[in-house]
Amino acid sequence: MPEYNSAVLHELLDGCLKKNRRSQELLYKQFYGYAMSICLRYTRSREEAKEILNDGFLKIFTKLDSFDQSRSFKNWLSRVMINTALDHYRHEIRHEVLDDVEAADQVFVDETVLTKMAHEEIIGLIQELTPAYRLVFSLAVIDGYTHEEIAEQLNISVGASKSNLSRAREKLRMMLSKINIDNYERVSR
Repeated sequence: MPEYNSAVLHELLDGCLKKNRRSQELLYKQFYGYAMSICLRYTRSREEAKEILNDGFLKIFTKLDSFDQSRSFKNWLSRVMINTALDHYRHEIRHEVLDDVEAADQVFVDETVLTKMAHEEIIGLIQELTPAYRLVFSLAVIDGYTHEEIAEQLNISVGASKSNLSRAREKLRMMLSKINIDNYERVSR
């Protein structure tokens, strides 16, 4: 059922508002893949992503009455999942000190390398980043947040956001270079 079919989606949402378990199950199954793809970008493992996904759906089911059905449910769900991931991050990494550098150089990442990689490989590389780098990278590059918005969401300075993004890009560039070297060595043997 695509998002699609707004009549079916509205029926599911109405069922969820009435606490109908079958409607909740169908909505969960319908948007599981989409929500999981969001959660994976903010976590180190699939298990952690599942935890965030389930917490996010719990929020969706308990706060569904605040959703404006004239808007896109998919966008609202995305926002809930991102916020749940950020809440998880704040809870887990409360005491981690983030770097605060006022100016950070932008690092160029070769986009052609990224387009040749499978989605799972890219997510896997992002998951290898430290939590601070992973969150800032995902918020800025994938979800399009500004450094000011990221700073506010993560309770860090704009400089720390810029620095973390720059360092995340550099680490990803280094991981991509290593993959290219490993692939070259494997092919040339």
